[in-house]
Amino acid sequence: MPRVVALTRYPIKGFTPEPLESMLVQPDGRVVGDRVLAFRFADAAEPEDRDGLDYWPKAKGLALQDFPALAALRTSYDHASARVRVELDGSVLVEAGLDDAGREELAQAITDFVLTTSDARRLQRPGRLPLVLVGDGETSRFQDRPQGYLSVHSRASVAALGEALPLRIDDRRFRSNIVIDGVDAWEELDWTGDVRIGEVTLRAAGPIVRCLATHANPDTGERDAKVLTTLTRAFDQQEPTLGRLLLPGWSTTGGGVIRIGDEVHAH
Repeated sequence: MPRVVALTRYPIKGFTPEPLESMLVQPDGRVVGDRVLAFRFADAAEPEDRDGLDYWPKAKGLALQDFPALAALRTSYDHASARVRVELDGSVLVEAGLDDAGREELAQAITDFVLTTSDARRLQRPGRLPLVLVGDGETSRFQDRPQGYLSVHSRASVAALGEALPLRIDDRRFRSNIVIDGVDAWEELDWTGDVRIGEVTLRAAGPIVRCLATHANPDTGERDAKVLTTLTRAFDQQEPTLGRLLLPGWSTTGGGVIRIGDEVHAH
């Protein structure tokens, strides 16, 4: 029986994962506490509109696809106190709250770090500085698509990719909310209709077309794996795909809790 083997949320878009034993899924399909903050470029601190929904394209803020050096930072967000802590090489780079002064301090510290890396030139393009830390720290809103969703992939798919590279690849490169085991490689790409995980019913949406973020080593930020070309060439994919999106189910309007060890029922 397929089961959940890992759960993760990302309080700050593009930064350190937060492993969970259980996660609360909202009725809109987003995970409580997931992507509640984001560092945006100066000219993109307000959302765009797509089909009447707020849209925050990742290309207009700090994200691993364009700034792989971010992977070297260790960030944590204390949801209770609304404070962000950022470490580099075991030392505190900055720690501050979400008041105006704290946001400016955090944005400046991240800016200073990026400007010391090989990604600096991307941040120095017109309209990008000063960075702005947006989000209230509570509302999940900075996913890559305007509609709420969860992301899922299987350990078997990652293992198959690793064999093809060949390189040891772990789940963190793909930044999914849910990792499952007990299915064949790529089986999740064939799901249709409702998907029940624990007490939550979702529906299978589109496959996840991957970006350069997957090339970045999740510990160092070095682009050390040619994931995209391997997916298309070794597995004959039209687009580099691993994992899929899950949206609120047709048969239910509520959310619920997903736990590690929960069974996965899909077809």
